[in-house]
Amino acid sequence: MSINPNLFRLACVALADVMQKSGPADAKLSAFFREHRELGNKERAFVAESVYGVIRRLSLLTYLADGQDARRLLIAWLLRIQGSSVRDLADTLNKEQQAWAQEIKAKSTDNLSPEIQADLPLWLWQKLSQQYPEKEALTIARSMHQSAFLDLRVNTIKSDRERVLARLQSEGAQVQVTPYSPVGLRLNQRWSIHKHPLFVQGEIEVQDEGSQLLSYILAPKRGEMVADFCAGAGGKSLAIGALMKNTGRIYAFDIAEKRLQNLSARLKRSGLSNLHSQLLSSEQDSKLKRLHGKFDKVLVDAPCSGLGTLRRNPDLKWRQQPSDIEELNQKQMSILNSAAKLVKAGGRLVYATCSILQQENEDIVQAFLAQHEDFSLLPVQEILQQQQINLEMSDYFKLLPHLHQTDGFFAAILQKK
Repeated sequence: MSINPNLFRLACVALADVMQKSGPADAKLSAFFREHRELGNKERAFVAESVYGVIRRLSLLTYLADGQDARRLLIAWLLRIQGSSVRDLADTLNKEQQAWAQEIKAKSTDNLSPEIQADLPLWLWQKLSQQYPEKEALTIARSMHQSAFLDLRVNTIKSDRERVLARLQSEGAQVQVTPYSPVGLRLNQRWSIHKHPLFVQGEIEVQDEGSQLLSYILAPKRGEMVADFCAGAGGKSLAIGALMKNTGRIYAFDIAEKRLQNLSARLKRSGLSNLHSQLLSSEQDSKLKRLHGKFDKVLVDAPCSGLGTLRRNPDLKWRQQPSDIEELNQKQMSILNSAAKLVKAGGRLVYATCSILQQENEDIVQAFLAQHEDFSLLPVQEILQQQQINLEMSDYFKLLPHLHQTDGFFAAILQKK
């Protein structure tokens, strides 16, 4: 599409707002679009793609643009990432901006430091390159520059994957089955799913394949008592309920009332009757005492940095500091300790994050095991084989975008003796 000067200006305004880092990019963009209802679908798509495109590659573009002026950054993105020519932008840019464009187009990118190549803040690059050899760390970081697919989970209480696949293909969607999840579908293009009859009727949910696999790692059985300790809006609770064939009992706990209200609407669509949500004041809520030692399986999808979801939320890498990770570590340990009390003898506790940092993953699990001699680590590979999921893992469950085409995920299975 041609970019008129006004559309370019509006994209710069939206970008400058997001760059202030005072809130999530998706919330700021939603507010921007509410203020500019005159924009058509293509224009909104250009603004959103521009903002996310710049945020994904901010280190490189800051170097090319010689600073963080929103207009220069956007020109750098169009020229050096999107492949536009200076001539393509002649009708979009004023004379001063065309001069910037010439400078940006000519600037060399030889001998860039690795954190600029990775488009990560220095502290995060240092953590990643301590965990992996530099070449692999760079591959992981670059895999986060791509935008994510749209993954769907078929709700097996109401439908099956083959039926939903056939329906979407008949409507012209570019859709395929997910390689690992037995109930997943992957859409390759932007598809408005929330008004689709399959979604409205509860036959499908939007859920990344990695997140779908977590419910299989928990491996709930019919008739069991299961807790989703940090349920949020309940995507995993719903997936667990479907695996349990609507039997047994699932408790979805969370400290955020708004998130549990979102679960309520999804629950109505899902057809599940074995799921009960409960608001907690904190992970130490006294309501939990009567449930100590009652659960067969407990899932802790812990609050984390979200650094495995940078394909969807690229602003997260710029809005966090090392001190934020340390604060999260304290919360993660506290939540895991509380959740462990719910597990019955012989039961299982699954700790999971959507982070790629060892500090939030293996380090937390090892610290927990050092304090709880009644728990031991159960190799994930064993459970995946039982669930007939064809994924090579060892002790821990670790997904990465460049290897598995999912968000970055981590999980550990802790068995109570």
